[in-house]
Amino acid sequence: MIPYSVETERAMKKFYDALSEKDKRRYAGIEAQKLGHGGIVYISEVLVCDRNTVSKGINELIELPEQSGYDKHIRKPGGGRKRYDEIYTDIDAKFLDVLKDHTAGDPMDEQVLWPDLPPP
Repeated sequence: MIPYSVETERAMKKFYDALSEKDKRRYAGIEAQKLGHGGIVYISEVLVCDRNTVSKGINELIELPEQSGYDKHIRKPGGGRKRYDEIYTDIDAKFLDVLKDHTAGDPMDEQVLWPDLPPP
């Protein structure tokens, strides 16, 4: 087993302290599993937790079903910023109205158009 660097250990401890009790166990368990033999003792020292906590986390990870059965989306549907066209429903018509008098194009091909607006 190769120990982590001091910086990595500090970051792991900082992250560990921000988790719920259940997530702490599982995080400790997954880190110990990554390290293999000696991982439980090492992780319990790094995270300052009991070896039984790490072992219990490993057991919880083993018992987790393949499909968790919970909704992974935290946000409610419809949350966040509304689309621009939902706020301004007639934006297309207003935009085309502005361009109506400020459109230039290729005299040889009427499908090639571009806006001819003065700079702001």
